[in-house]
Amino acid sequence: MTDTSCWALILAAGDGRRLRRLTTTESGVAVPKQFCSLQHGPSLLQQALRRAQTLTDADRVCAVVAAQHAHWWPEQLESLPAGNIIVQPENRGTAIGTLLPLLHILERDPSARVALLPSDHLVRQEPVLAHSLREAAATTARSSGEIVLLGLEPRAPDPQLGYIVPGRALRTRWRTVERFVEKPATGLARELIGRGALWNAFIIVAAGSALLELFERRCRDVVRAMRPIIAGATTRQSVGEALTRLYRELPQLDFSCDILQGAERLLSVLAVPECGWSDLGTPRRVAEALREFRLDDGPVPPSHCAPVLSLAAQNERLRRPFASH
Repeated sequence: MTDTSCWALILAAGDGRRLRRLTTTESGVAVPKQFCSLQHGPSLLQQALRRAQTLTDADRVCAVVAAQHAHWWPEQLESLPAGNIIVQPENRGTAIGTLLPLLHILERDPSARVALLPSDHLVRQEPVLAHSLREAAATTARSSGEIVLLGLEPRAPDPQLGYIVPGRALRTRWRTVERFVEKPATGLARELIGRGALWNAFIIVAAGSALLELFERRCRDVVRAMRPIIAGATTRQSVGEALTRLYRELPQLDFSCDILQGAERLLSVLAVPECGWSDLGTPRRVAEALREFRLDDGPVPPSHCAPVLSLAAQNERLRRPFASH
């Protein structure tokens, strides 16, 4: 059952630089990984759309995309209302990429609760994650100031991921947040997991107003510059022109480092049981996912999209020259 009062915001404006060796076609075109499929079914972005619709109605699903990716996203997001697709003029980091669509949603619904969902992750057992998303959404409906991070129970220490170190227990599977640790060495990652640390999947559920307060605490000038553009615009063209001018002046801001870190006392974390999650962040993790999971992509959502780039096929293509030696 979906929560019709909650919004889902799919974060789909990243460039996917760490995976570029794998996502570059034979003709030299680099395809951001959210527009690729792991095997031969729907893209990771299309799977994120399905994920969002396990939480809320389709008309409350929004996506933030980048103008420079306009070759890929229009077809893949054709199921969304045009007003639910928020276009960034350029990439200014994950914090700016979250603030812009958050302001759009709050302009339409000042009391919105929002789930932030990355568009480029693999989730093998979607019902497990969906259950935790709904639990987090229900909690924020009762406690409007609560900002909930979904932390994934690790399968093994991974030095390329971020970790949430939990604090005191609040209730079953819920803890306060003690601190964040970004990309620890393998030995430290193993030690953190022994203390109950969780993978930080950048999945957050909160009242939109509570999220906006975080931004105002850490980058008030950016909020003050951007908010009137969204609130006062009368046409899509005027929004685009004003944002383009503003983006030229904005700093690069990372949501985890520049917004969340230092605000731990305002956060809680919900532990999500192992669900076959991967950020597919490196060629090594893509290869691991292909080895570990025999995936059933299911039916492709109604669409006239051209076939998307398969990471499995790309992985095989890049391995082929070495296999012959």
